[in-house]
Amino acid sequence: MDIVHVVVLALVQGLTEFLPISSSGHLVLLPHVVNWPDQGLAFDVAVHVGSLLAVMFYFRRDLHVIIVDWLSAIQVRRPVGQSRLGWAIIVATIPGGALGYLLNSIGTDALRSPLVIGVATVFFGLLLWWADYAGKQTRTESELSWRDVVLIGAAQALALIPGTSRSGVTITAGMVLGLTRSAAARFSFLLSIPLIGAAGLLQGLEAIEAGAATDWISLVAGTAAAAVSAYICIHFFLKLIERIGMLPFVIYRMVLGGAILLLL
Repeated sequence: MDIVHVVVLALVQGLTEFLPISSSGHLVLLPHVVNWPDQGLAFDVAVHVGSLLAVMFYFRRDLHVIIVDWLSAIQVRRPVGQSRLGWAIIVATIPGGALGYLLNSIGTDALRSPLVIGVATVFFGLLLWWADYAGKQTRTESELSWRDVVLIGAAQALALIPGTSRSGVTITAGMVLGLTRSAAARFSFLLSIPLIGAAGLLQGLEAIEAGAATDWISLVAGTAAAAVSAYICIHFFLKLIERIGMLPFVIYRMVLGGAILLLL
């Protein structure tokens, strides 16, 4: 991979991982559009590690509080501070993790077609618009019930369909359940940590077993570029989302999904 190939793919992955526009859809489509060779499994692992590092660094103080309170709650056997939010992240991760493991076992090639990506981009974009329009947007992530947590976790499992967007579908579910835009986004981003970490570990083990060639310069550059772009994306998305709403992302999804379907 040349440096332009590395940087462009890493920047795209970092930006789209946390915007409600589907990173997997963009990574599948971009090489086809510009006629680039497949970037390979090792590179996919590297850019996801970059995104993971970005979200963990951005929420480092929140994560410290959640982890300390969660461990304290286990010790004293009662809720402590933000321990309930820690449990919520764990519980909401289970549906996506289980389905991801199952699909990884049976193969997901059939889901990576332009038709699937185009339909999912449009359909889940319309759901995002409806949630933004109809949601009450009065609650914070600390007010989620266990039913809400399970529903958001089930929604996250749908993100295994390319074009859906993990952040998009979890933010959609959160707003439908009454969360504010920023609260839905924060919970979505925190929820990404165990899932991206598990997916990266699984892909990394597969790359090792497959004896994937290791171009360390490309991997390090890809990780760094993805981390920087993901951090910038999270920062500005959370600052602007209450003002701009979801409509710009919905319009983008309609244009992208429509173009994909028209070009089939």
